[in-house]
Amino acid sequence: MTLADDPPATAVIFDFGGVFIDSPFTAAVQAAEELGMDPAAMLGAVFGSYDDDTDHPWHRLERGECTLEVAREEIIATSGSNGGPRIDPLDVLIRLSGGAVRDEMVVCCRELRSNGVPTGLLTNNAKEFAEFWRPMVPLDELFDDIVDSCEVGMRKPDPRIYHLAVERLGVDVGDTVFIDDAPGNVAAASAVGLRAVQIGPERSDVPAAIHTLRQLTGLESSG
Repeated sequence: MTLADDPPATAVIFDFGGVFIDSPFTAAVQAAEELGMDPAAMLGAVFGSYDDDTDHPWHRLERGECTLEVAREEIIATSGSNGGPRIDPLDVLIRLSGGAVRDEMVVCCRELRSNGVPTGLLTNNAKEFAEFWRPMVPLDELFDDIVDSCEVGMRKPDPRIYHLAVERLGVDVGDTVFIDDAPGNVAAASAVGLRAVQIGPERSDVPAAIHTLRQLTGLESSG
């Protein structure tokens, strides 16, 4: 994909965590250090693979197939089954709960929508977390549609959830930008034909991502 040659995109679909709030990946590394664990091992034990959609308890939780308590019990049990430390996901989540809102991304999303660009939100989430993340940004002002994995029974990177998000916005896949911080989710979006953008994990990466969104949608010249 080249910014200069492609016609402007007509819609944008956003991830939530790592786009509108500080990256949970960065916070997870810090949490692992506080708990005296290897970050990759901790992430895999608690959240499963970020590049696949599996039967891991956390993936089932995000598809709405089990409760947080059930997922928690299974993760605690399985994390200690091979001689490793037993990990309580709530200990990890507490350390991930302080992500700050990226106001500049909120401004960008509002600008896109005010210029007639349909905007959607596509998030992997659990029902139990809705009361915490939904009030963080003005959802009704920012998005024409919200696809929450736990409500639709699918989660990224399942190709079906990308098609559902595009269908509900009433736009074409090839004319739609998708932005996420997880490489697996970005790769899956690209595979189904979306114009996929990966935002870096640091707050300092936000301006470059916004610049790319503005270029892809024609709000800013790529020259």
